[in-house]
Amino acid sequence: MVDSEVHFDNNLTFREHISEKINKTYSVLRIIKINFIYMDEHTFILLYKAMVRPHIEFTNSVRCPYKLSDTKEIEKLQKRAIKLIIKLKKFNHTETVLFHLNLPTLKYRRLRGDMTEVF
Repeated sequence: MVDSEVHFDNNLTFREHISEKINKTYSVLRIIKINFIYMDEHTFILLYKAMVRPHIEFTNSVRCPYKLSDTKEIEKLQKRAIKLIIKLKKFNHTETVLFHLNLPTLKYRRLRGDMTEVF
């Protein structure tokens, strides 16, 4: 299967495609965790933007996750990624850490991408 294909089921939900992207992103996070034992904020941001976020945001304009369960699964990926930074494990709230790292939420990025395409 080619990675650039978008798959959808008979109900046009893209559930299969979203599941594939989520699984691929988890495998990338495992690779990062194994290879980078201590990770500072700068290193995390570089790795996250280059290796994690592209898998999460792949074809967002086509299959924007409109179901709450899909959105929660994707946001859980971002939360898991943030936990790779040992120094920031003390923070409980994901938005606080994202603000500290100067990273927008994935929901905000999807909205901004939609607005960019419309205008």
